[in-house]
Amino acid sequence: QVQLVESGGGLVQPGGSLRLSCAASGFTLANYAIGWFRQAPGKGREGVSCISKNNGQYTYVASVKGRFTISRDVAKNTVYLQMNNLEPEDTAVYFCAKGSTWRCEAGPGRFPSWGQGTQVTVSS
Repeated sequence: QVQLVESGGGLVQPGGSLRLSCAASGFTLANYAIGWFRQAPGKGREGVSCISKNNGQYTYVASVKGRFTISRDVAKNTVYLQMNNLEPEDTAVYFCAKGSTWRCEAGPGRFPSWGQGTQVTVSS
C-alpha cells in the first residue's frame, strides 16, 4: 500500500527556515518522481518542486527559486524540501505526492498518490 507522510511544518517567523520531510512506504521512492505542492487558504493547489528518478530537480514557483531546495535520501525512502528565508506568502498546507512515472510531469493530476499535508505558517 502506497503511503506518504509529511512532517516538519510549523510556525516560523519571516526569514526563518524549515525542512519538510516526506516519508514513503509501499513503493521504492527512487523509481518515481516525487513532487511538493502547496495550497494556501482560498487558493488552488500549486506545484512547488519535483525530483525525478534520475535526480533531476525542478522548481515551478518563481518566488521560491533560490530559497527552496528539494532533495532525497534513497536509503531512507524520504524526500525533503528545505525552505529558507521564508515569507508570509509561503504560508500554506504543503503536500508531497508520488508521480505516475519516473519523470516530473506538470499538474497535480499526474500525481496519483498524496500525503495528508503539513501546515506551514510564516508570521511574526
